[in-house]
Amino acid sequence: MRTHGKSTIVWILMGLMVLGLGGFGVTSFSGGSSAIGSVGDTKVTAEEYLRALRSQMQSYQQQTGQQLSMTQAQAIGLPQAVQAQLFTAAALEEQTRKIGISVGDDRVRQTILEAPAFRGPNGNFDRTAYGEVLRREQMSEAEFESAIRVEEARMLLQRAVSDGVVAPKAMVDTTVQWLLERRDIAWRELTADQLPAPIADPDEATLKAWHSANADRFTAPELRRISYVWLTPDMLAPDVQLDEAALRAAYDARIDEYQQPERRMVSRLVMPSANLAETARADIEAGRLSFEQLVTQRGLTLDDVDLGEVSEEELGDAGAEVFALDQPGVVGPIQTNLGPALYAMHAILEPVNVSFEEAQDDLRGDAALDRAARMIEDRMQEYEDLLVGGATLEELAQDTDLQLGQIDLAADSAPEGGSIAGYQDFRDLANEVTEADFPSITRLDDGGVFALRLDEIVPPALRPFEEVRDEVLEDWRQGEAQRQLLALADEQRLLDASAAAAPQPKSRANTGAGGVVANPALPAESSPDATPAAPESAWTSVADLTRDGWIEELPPEAVVHAFEMKEPGEIEIVDAQNRVILVRLDAINAADLEGEDAQRVTDAVSSRISESLGADIFDYYAREAQRSGGLQVNQSTINAVNTQVR
Repeated sequence: MRTHGKSTIVWILMGLMVLGLGGFGVTSFSGGSSAIGSVGDTKVTAEEYLRALRSQMQSYQQQTGQQLSMTQAQAIGLPQAVQAQLFTAAALEEQTRKIGISVGDDRVRQTILEAPAFRGPNGNFDRTAYGEVLRREQMSEAEFESAIRVEEARMLLQRAVSDGVVAPKAMVDTTVQWLLERRDIAWRELTADQLPAPIADPDEATLKAWHSANADRFTAPELRRISYVWLTPDMLAPDVQLDEAALRAAYDARIDEYQQPERRMVSRLVMPSANLAETARADIEAGRLSFEQLVTQRGLTLDDVDLGEVSEEELGDAGAEVFALDQPGVVGPIQTNLGPALYAMHAILEPVNVSFEEAQDDLRGDAALDRAARMIEDRMQEYEDLLVGGATLEELAQDTDLQLGQIDLAADSAPEGGSIAGYQDFRDLANEVTEADFPSITRLDDGGVFALRLDEIVPPALRPFEEVRDEVLEDWRQGEAQRQLLALADEQRLLDASAAAAPQPKSRANTGAGGVVANPALPAESSPDATPAAPESAWTSVADLTRDGWIEELPPEAVVHAFEMKEPGEIEIVDAQNRVILVRLDAINAADLEGEDAQRVTDAVSSRISESLGADIFDYYAREAQRSGGLQVNQSTINAVNTQVR
């Protein structure tokens, strides 16, 4: 159904073309009268289930670009979803039969005429295509039209149940208010230099205890110790000998790169008639219209009319006029086999004339790599034969150009440029190989080859304290600094909150002896030795922060905390990304529901809630229809169908 996925009519009309091509290797299901279940007197046949399941698998494959096996389909619950849709459809069909809902011939005819599966080359309904598709599916026209009539009746019932549901205004307004609410906040970050005293280094016992308590941070990952041989074109190229004939052959093969005539960057816009083309050209010359605006008026994009870099010869009859321009401009109309056209010249590209002598250095490097790749290709069988004959990697490196190496590879280690670990092909095989596997020659994506052997799997192990003492010390310092900063933040939060809540003295009282202004944020009862609240200048203010907004200097968690606070004046501590930040809520600004943006959000929220409520109502109705209709499931037939999908 439209609410819960593809309806049967969609499976029929959109899935027929792929079903006729063999689908996923499903053989025909024997026993035409078999059913996977029923609701009342309405049965769900095995053929319907098979058709729907294959269609859904095909759709999944098109979306992901990967073949989907039946085992994979079952793992993601696809067969169960298809069964649920079919039984829901059967329950609705049973209801339409009991109620007496049906549709007329005109509606059936219109549905068939509009079906994309039956359109011919001209985009209209094709009677021949209609008959051919049904013939391949072994369905008569009467059977298919009956299925459409039933489906249309079901959809009519569904619309009667779920359409017309309107989201309550109070729910919509509350949701929009929540979404569009804005807040004024202030923030300040606490750093290690604000601590009362520097972080003192701990004794050895403390460090060792930290090492043990945080063993996961000092544990070496599992390593796969790999021996390998490899050879790449880059490694072999310095020894490749190239004669002039080879270089000239490479030059001739790339002659279009080294020898190019003068070119232009050109766009062509074909017009409906010569008169319209002349008028458009006049408008462009008078400055009333640009070529780009003309393209847009025709419902096209600049990409649609772009010819790219073209020579005079490639432009045909338009070449002379376009190449007569010495600066960007428009020529035409010029008659083409598509009709009268205007040509816009955007840029002049000078001719390219690189001689063989000038190109030799460039050619030598590329030709050497190309020759080296071919040499490696020619030797691959020799390398493989040596391995099959029992040669070890060490012997292979001794007897051939292959180079021997060894690497300890962790599953999550970053690729290393310039080493064999930088090749994904090598990394994939290295992570899969077992100690029982024999080395074999494998290609690299740059034309190189390699073979590898798993020597040992080194399990994860806690690195000795002596080896990582400096790391442990740095980690302890960071942890201790974070602990002290959080304690300081909690103290500062209480002080700042108290200062914000305290009544402000009159302006005259803020001035001390000599006209010095006292700190207005310091509570009157505070002693001179007490830690003062932070002055307002220490805070960074942010106005009109939105729920989906961000603050460039802060981690995202700060915005989350800002919208979790309930009352202005509240201060929260944000502990994120090894930073300690105080966030203060200054004001809650109600959403403006009258603006253009608010109206768009309101419409979207109303539509979404209405759809959700309609879906819920239909879901409840469908479940009750199945219950009251008497749902029966034939699991053995379902299993029989599933086993035939390969």
